[in-house]
Amino acid sequence: MKKLLFFFLLFFLSNDIYADNFQQDFVKAAIERTTQNVVYDGSYKKIAYPNGDVPANTGVCTDVIIRSYRKVGTDLQKLVHIDMKKNFSKYPSERIWGLKSTDKNIDHRRVPNLQVFFKRFGKKLPVTKNSEDYKPGDIVTWMLPGHLPHIGIVTNKISKITLNPIIAHNIGLGPKLDDMLFNYPISGHFRYKPKKY
Repeated sequence: MKKLLFFFLLFFLSNDIYADNFQQDFVKAAIERTTQNVVYDGSYKKIAYPNGDVPANTGVCTDVIIRSYRKVGTDLQKLVHIDMKKNFSKYPSERIWGLKSTDKNIDHRRVPNLQVFFKRFGKKLPVTKNSEDYKPGDIVTWMLPGHLPHIGIVTNKISKITLNPIIAHNIGLGPKLDDMLFNYPISGHFRYKPKKY
């Protein structure tokens, strides 16, 4: 009964009755990403700054997040770089990758860096097994087998089978909408609303 009520609430959200402007715009941008033909390619590339991007037909899981935020006017490349430059020790770049300074080409495209950024400038939310706790527009991170970090966006679409919210993500086959919220151990749950909203 509780899940059925949640389903109806999210149905209203999907019809933009209760969602705020950011939630509507961001979720719409995330869903739109899943209509793009993108080949999974995590190779290092030099890109412009600010508003730099790898070729539009390539990308990884973080690019779904970056491009969705960019669609609503927020450049995570610039924001992550500015904060990392001032607070490099708060990010895991040295511990994980052995870096001694920032790298505008890749820092924002790494899940552990985005986790730190969202925790610092957004809200770090509880990780639970209750699908009702994951709202449209929330960012979720997972740890995949092989200790591989992954990231996706909670949408306002609901699985008819599990009643879990559908996730916009790229796990290797390009940006997709999948019922996979609880398929892997969740390592983080965040809500980041840019200041402009």
